Amino acid sequence: MKRFAVILGASGEIGEAIAQQLAETGWSLYLHWNTNPVAELTGKLEAKYPYQEFIGIQADFSQPDGARKVAENVYDASCIVVASGHALLKMLIDTSEEEMDALWRVHVRNPVAAIKLISPYFHRHQKTYVVFITSIWGQTGAALETMYSSVKGAQTAFVKAYAKEMAASGTRVNAIAPGFIQTKMNNAFDNEELLAIAEEIPLGLGTCQDIANAVEFLVGGKADYMTGQTLHINGGWHM
Repeated sequence: MKRFAVILGASGEIGEAIAQQLAETGWSLYLHWNTNPVAELTGKLEAKYPYQEFIGIQADFSQPDGARKVAENVYDASCIVVASGHALLKMLIDTSEEEMDALWRVHVRNPVAAIKLISPYFHRHQKTYVVFITSIWGQTGAALETMYSSVKGAQTAFVKAYAKEMAASGTRVNAIAPGFIQTKMNNAFDNEELLAIAEEIPLGLGTCQDIANAVEFLVGGKADYMTGQTLHINGGWHM
């Protein structure tokens, strides 16, 4: 029987790494994207894993109906990974209400609504999983990223509450809080700035594969006595 996982934000670099890792361990995947199509990714996965299924779903999570558009294209799932999101580097006084609303919808409102709409399929399976990719800033807060830190903190609070709510149903709900991960989002930093940041982190800068490995651990059966927890994958930047 095929195992289906829904990856929200599969078109991002972290989401793509998660997709490749889960496909390698036998998962069939629903791959959500918004502005960056996943056709190339699905093609590569189909060629490499011909006995699994890989289905792209487009939906804009900054819009109120984003979750519904994803859920109406999902027909089975025993795992949901929330890797969707975008950053906002602004002082709170300069942040518009529209930007606040968009952050809330992308990071909390639509992911939670998608989980609500897809989770009825969980009853078909003995063990099911929800994983949120949050952020170190949801734990410590970051100046100039007050609203981003807030929505990431909200994700962590949801994980703790939903883990208690769903434990009796066999659903494990956990989070991964990345530190500084090398992605295109960090292209604004020059080499000197990146070196300075790396020197602050005991294990240096992280990679997307580090996050994908943690997701595989949480949904692969080896962490089934964990729920409501946050794995801090940050190289010792925050302890």
